[in-house]
Amino acid sequence: MIYYNPLDLKCKSIKGAITDLDEVNISIKLSDAERCRLILRNDSNNSTSAYEMDKYPDNIYSVKLPKLEVGVYWYYFVFNNEYCIGLGKNYNAVVNNNVNCYQLLVYDHDYKTPEWFKGGIMYQIFPDRFYRDGDFTVPEGKIKREDWYGTPFYKAINGKVLNNDFFGGNLKGIEKKLKYLKSLNVSVIYLNPIFLSYSNHRYDTSDYMKIDTVLGDEKDLKSLLNKAKKLGIKIILDGVFNHTGDDSIYFNKYGHFDTVGAYQSKDSPYYSWYCFDKFPDKYLSWWGIDILPTINKNSMEFEDFIAGENGMLEHYAKLGVAGIRLDVVDEIPDSFVVKIRDAMHRVDSDNLVLGEVWEDATNKIAYSVRRKYFQGKELDSVMNYPLKDAIINFVLTANSTNLSNVIKSQTDNYPKMALDCLMNILGTHDTPRILTVLGRETATTSKEESEFEFLSDKELSNGIQRLKVASLLQFTLYGIPSVYYGDEAGLEGNMDPFNRKCYPWDRENKTILSWYKRLSEIRSKIDLFKDGELNVLIEDEGLFIYERRKGNDNVIIAINLSVNDYSIDLSKPCYDLLSRTFHEKHVGLESGGMALLWRKNV
Repeated sequence: MIYYNPLDLKCKSIKGAITDLDEVNISIKLSDAERCRLILRNDSNNSTSAYEMDKYPDNIYSVKLPKLEVGVYWYYFVFNNEYCIGLGKNYNAVVNNNVNCYQLLVYDHDYKTPEWFKGGIMYQIFPDRFYRDGDFTVPEGKIKREDWYGTPFYKAINGKVLNNDFFGGNLKGIEKKLKYLKSLNVSVIYLNPIFLSYSNHRYDTSDYMKIDTVLGDEKDLKSLLNKAKKLGIKIILDGVFNHTGDDSIYFNKYGHFDTVGAYQSKDSPYYSWYCFDKFPDKYLSWWGIDILPTINKNSMEFEDFIAGENGMLEHYAKLGVAGIRLDVVDEIPDSFVVKIRDAMHRVDSDNLVLGEVWEDATNKIAYSVRRKYFQGKELDSVMNYPLKDAIINFVLTANSTNLSNVIKSQTDNYPKMALDCLMNILGTHDTPRILTVLGRETATTSKEESEFEFLSDKELSNGIQRLKVASLLQFTLYGIPSVYYGDEAGLEGNMDPFNRKCYPWDRENKTILSWYKRLSEIRSKIDLFKDGELNVLIEDEGLFIYERRKGNDNVIIAINLSVNDYSIDLSKPCYDLLSRTFHEKHVGLESGGMALLWRKNV
């Protein structure tokens, strides 16, 4: 018999990542063994250490690891000098000489994450498409859209999609809808880029120190920040620091600005920001997109401009911005991310630094470098794409194995205070609308087809039921749920730009909106969703049950996507927060059913 589970405190005395001051006990149950050693490899230098494990009654082998330096480590077991034990595909221990190692992340003991962020609800806004307050004008070369419910333009002109049609959503519009967001118990708003840019998505920054004129000005931003603060809502901005726009005061390819841009002269104060292969027309750009010239990774001038004393980040943090989301952070050097965190913390040590990472950020390798995001000096949180994919897979297939494995892996790999801050998404500006993903029977393959892709009545009904399951998971697992504007109102749409349609004011799907309001109400009133422990209790085909526990308080979340009905035995009376019913000894869970069981009425 072999038993080792790093999430079981009897096996590993500290769940998840550990600090550089911790001494963790690791124990494995191993029958028919005469000797067992733990083999630990330091990822930074590939050095290996072997630790002899002491044998105790009941075939338990145990060892206390010494304090370790900050970094990523990998470990496995060897018994009888011959057989290796490592991580199985379902997070079980297996004997295999081509072993998969367990991960042990060691982080700096001074690492902290913002308490205000935990337990909250995030709301992501694509500013041009949320709400328009008043009339607006657009600069020459851009298109003013008066049809709020129209489809964003997507067809290429001279081989390029310009993204230059604007519906006029603005900062004053967001301010006007703050009470609506409060009704969803939103605690933090994440704004896609708001700085002066050519495009409607604004990931092609023209001037980091100016608000895009279609959105408003800095006075409008201050007003939004102040009004949001009064409602207990914080705001974080999108930081695009891997590239700028070619139509910017820094590059100035088209001469639209009064500055001398890097494209115009090697004597430009911004020339060192960029990488030219052959000046001026051949330069590095993000994924070869020439309108997005890449920032030189060795440009200290750019880093100082963004994160130096009295730099761009300090400027907005002093206005009251509570955090920054780092676009494509994998393409920003670790040293720069450290500076960004320091800059935000110089103004307020509780400011949030969140990164766009699509994989497990604790062990991510980008451009052949192991990143140090969660070793204590860089990020507080990342966008949780692995969990998004696992939730969608479970809802569509009724197979809980992958979802369970992702939950176990993230719990094992992340520092607990970072796990509680993970940004749990179901959709973003970079992915299809979640209702479309969950409802459609077949996916369209072209933008021409996507323009006219709408769910049938049957697909919509299925999509709503699946969305309820997915959002229940999103709102009750570790981390904080992030609602992409309009998902709570039933917006549909495939990939960009159809996932960026305007919010359907007065046309919301009332069933979906009511469901989100109920989830947000539940989450906001139960403290254990902030940092309570999570334990998977049952995973059996389509039946998935887990609990959140903090002290003597606990909530059980049960989802049945199998074809069978189940009855859950209760050790104590519980109140189902979804059905608003009280249960003494048993809870019936029919096929397709869900329950959120708590001891008290909310």
